[in-house]
Amino acid sequence: MSCTTAKRGTLSIELVLILLVVTVAAVVGIMVYLQRSKQQKQEPSRSAAPQDPFAGASESAGDPRAIKAGDMIDWGNERTWIRGSLRLSEGGYVWSEHFLEVEGGKRWLCVEEDPDLQLSLWTGRPDLELTPQSANIDLEGVTYRLEEKGSGSYHSEGTTGLRSEGGMDYADYESADGRLLAFERFDHGHWEASTGTKITPGTFTIYPGS
Repeated sequence: MSCTTAKRGTLSIELVLILLVVTVAAVVGIMVYLQRSKQQKQEPSRSAAPQDPFAGASESAGDPRAIKAGDMIDWGNERTWIRGSLRLSEGGYVWSEHFLEVEGGKRWLCVEEDPDLQLSLWTGRPDLELTPQSANIDLEGVTYRLEEKGSGSYHSEGTTGLRSEGGMDYADYESADGRLLAFERFDHGHWEASTGTKITPGTFTIYPGS
């Protein structure tokens, strides 16, 4: 047998082996594909269920400490917008007051950490001719006791009716059942009285403005 014939014989064997390997690989691939198809038909669909963008309204969405002018607050049966904010400070202690868009009157949300997050909702009471001159104040059948009094500074954002920054004085009172009474005056002006209630983070949902 010539050298040429031997080479041809060798090439033929190699070609047969290559075709055999390719055939086996193809058969295995087809079997795997068929098995996966069978499993997919047997398994129920796991596509994501439609989501309500307003779901979870019973929980406070967003960080109350990051509220700013333009944000929307959803109370469940009422929606309001933040018109402006006061960033208040006394020494190293800081807190915020956010003014709400309401028809008439004056309402705001107070956010502070002492050290836990504390929230309260306030209503201005221009009808009250009171000043924080005593340790106890009787109002509408309720006795309020002085809790804290001091002075600090403020920085105004959005619409607040105040200058961009200045000084303020405050006096906070609380009744035995947790009702709140507060007095504030800005830039040595007259005292403004307000009544408030403590609220929990789950009371509202925050939708950040643009």
